[in-house]
Amino acid sequence: MAYTFDVVETQAQPALAIRTVTSVDSLPQEIGKAYGAVLAYLKERGEQALGPAFVAYYNMDMQKLDVEMGFPVAKETAGNGDILATHIPAGRRATCMYKGPYKGMASTYEAMTKWMSDNGHVPTGVVYEFYYNSPADVPERELLTKIEFLLK
Repeated sequence: MAYTFDVVETQAQPALAIRTVTSVDSLPQEIGKAYGAVLAYLKERGEQALGPAFVAYYNMDMQKLDVEMGFPVAKETAGNGDILATHIPAGRRATCMYKGPYKGMASTYEAMTKWMSDNGHVPTGVVYEFYYNSPADVPERELLTKIEFLLK
C-alpha cells in the first residue's frame, strides 16, 4: 500500500471529550457512549462540533488503553460531569490519511513509525485519530481516518 506522510504545525484547538481507560475489545462501545454524550451536551447548549470526531491514545496497552474521545469545538466550552473541557494540543505532528477498515490500520501505524524513525522525527507517545465518516454511513473500505502522531 502507498502511504503519504507529512509533518504539519497546528494551533491548539478547544475540544469536549471524555477520558477513560478501557480494553481494545470494549473501545467501540466506549467511543459510541462518549460521542453520544458529547453531542447531546453540545445540542443542549445549542452548539455543534467544529470538526470530525477524534480519539486520542495516550498509550498502546491493549488491555488498559488510556483514551480521550470527543469533538473539536469553536470556542472554549465548559465541561459537564464526565465531559471535559480540553484541547487538542498545538505543535508538530506527523500525519497520514488512511482509507479502509479500522482493523486494517496496523500496517499504516507500522509504516508511519518507520518513516518517522528514518526521517528523525520523535513521537511523544500520543496519537490522535480523526474520523471523517462512520461505518454507519459508508462501507468499511470507504472509511477515512487521519492518523496524527504528536512529535517532540
